[in-house]
Amino acid sequence: MKAVFVERYGGNDQLRFGNMPDPELRDRDVLVRVHAAGVNPLDSKIRDGEFKLILPYRLPLILGNDVAGVVIGVGPEVRAFKPGDEVYARPRQDRIGAFAELIAMDEADVAMKPKNLTMEEAASIPLVALTAWQALVERAQLKKGQKVLIHAGSGGLGTFAIQLAKHVGATVATTTSAANIELVKSLGADIVIDYKNDDFENVLSGYDVVLNSLGKDTLEKSLSVLKPGGKLVSVSGPPDAEFAKTNGSSWFLQQVMRFLSFGIRKKASRHRVTYSFLFMQANGQQLSKITALIEAGVIRPVIDRIFPFDAAKEALAYVEAGRSKGKVVVKLR
Repeated sequence: MKAVFVERYGGNDQLRFGNMPDPELRDRDVLVRVHAAGVNPLDSKIRDGEFKLILPYRLPLILGNDVAGVVIGVGPEVRAFKPGDEVYARPRQDRIGAFAELIAMDEADVAMKPKNLTMEEAASIPLVALTAWQALVERAQLKKGQKVLIHAGSGGLGTFAIQLAKHVGATVATTTSAANIELVKSLGADIVIDYKNDDFENVLSGYDVVLNSLGKDTLEKSLSVLKPGGKLVSVSGPPDAEFAKTNGSSWFLQQVMRFLSFGIRKKASRHRVTYSFLFMQANGQQLSKITALIEAGVIRPVIDRIFPFDAAKEALAYVEAGRSKGKVVVKLR
């Protein structure tokens, strides 16, 4: 099968487009013919080797963390899916590979595609949707009437998280550039801060939750926005010991991550708030709940550009530039 893969860690020049073996079908697997795949900053980080200590991938490695397509085969223990089903998923972290003509995934990670979305729209959803769900609904336990700050509101995660937070009933503030103010308002943002002209930490206060996907400076400034008892959830690190424990990392790596997160945890404690790092987990049941919200018209996908499959390298470079409004997708068929 044709695929986009890396043989060694490094920049975009390490990406290869060529033939790879068809995936092995395990007993609980569904085999999916890929129609479209979402492109995420996570793909670049994996390509660069940023996670090689905590996620020891085997090389060569096919990239891609979002997929939509049609089931063409199932393992003997699969009960929820059959050939012909239109599905979408975020494959679990040790079985990524959406940038390929075929992918095999555990049925527990897969959900039926929303009927009202195209394959390209569906492929843009799983990773950011599950990240937003696990950050806001599970980790932060965001409730009606609470206030949440979602950084980078016009990005892939931000555009979904704003809509989910509004559905919960929260007041939503977000940061973005002036060019994207109308976009984030159309998604439900109540307070929009142009990060180029205003400092969010001087404007906002008394917030219950902050969802961070940006760097260290933004992370630390976010502490002052929270009220006592507030929760700072970051998907961009630093990883903490709890993540290492959940990930099954060794005792040594748990101590390393405890050390890496010591500074932000100490500052959070001084502000009487909590810090936690979130690395999203594949979950087909949660994705099915998200499907219901999409089919009900509560949440809509926001897509910036669709690239052809053989332009995956250009798609990754475009996402890395950090200016996409919503998600970027590669189309296979």
